[in-house]
Amino acid sequence: MTSTADQRVAIVTGAASGIGRATAELFAERGHHVLAVDVDERGLAELTGGQVTLVGDVATEPVNLAAVRTALDLFGRVDTLVLNAGIGGTLPLEAPGAVERADRIFGVNLRGPIHGLRAAIPALRQTRGSVVVTASVAGLRGDPGNWAYNAAKGALINLVRAFAIDHAAEGVRVNALAPGLTRTGITAGVHRDPRVLAAIERRIPLGRLAEPVEQAEAVWFLASPAAGYITGTTLVVDGGLDANLGILPLPGQGF
Repeated sequence: MTSTADQRVAIVTGAASGIGRATAELFAERGHHVLAVDVDERGLAELTGGQVTLVGDVATEPVNLAAVRTALDLFGRVDTLVLNAGIGGTLPLEAPGAVERADRIFGVNLRGPIHGLRAAIPALRQTRGSVVVTASVAGLRGDPGNWAYNAAKGALINLVRAFAIDHAAEGVRVNALAPGLTRTGITAGVHRDPRVLAAIERRIPLGRLAEPVEQAEAVWFLASPAAGYITGTTLVVDGGLDANLGILPLPGQGF
């Protein structure tokens, strides 16, 4: 199978659910060949849009190499690399297993994107392609009890800047998306508890959580020619959360 001249190719990691799934389905809907990668075989099987799937842990080098090799074997090129896979689950610092859990968070959220770009950069040079890495507003500020996730996402944002500088002369753009709270599995503890959800939504100027497809649209923009002069940046898509200091009530809420 080969890609036609007007049919671009995207690799999306963490594609079985949430923002990754919305992104894989959006890119497929808009005419891309999509290779969807995740550890969740069942979730990948539920994708709509005819994506090719690969089951594996992106924290490891072989899975990233296999993803690129599969895309090249099937479609002959790689135009867009969406490094979206991520996990949470930080444990309190002094809890048993806290450091081991942090190592796993760093492995998926930080080492995974390093392996991903390392595997794909030769192919991306050929297409002058683009990379979009899913960071988080948690990489811009701290959260209580979330130190490992905060650290991984903060490092990821600066990693994107560094990669963008390293590969700009090759025509490869590298950007980060920093989603705010979005209705995905990783935020289930927030949006499944009405009291917690209401408290959080009061701090978001737009007054609600994002839907995964809204984040996918931002990924689409960063990967598209419309963002052709954008590299090394982090696009914050959070409903105004990061703009809000949070001390005073938002307009319309009163004291």
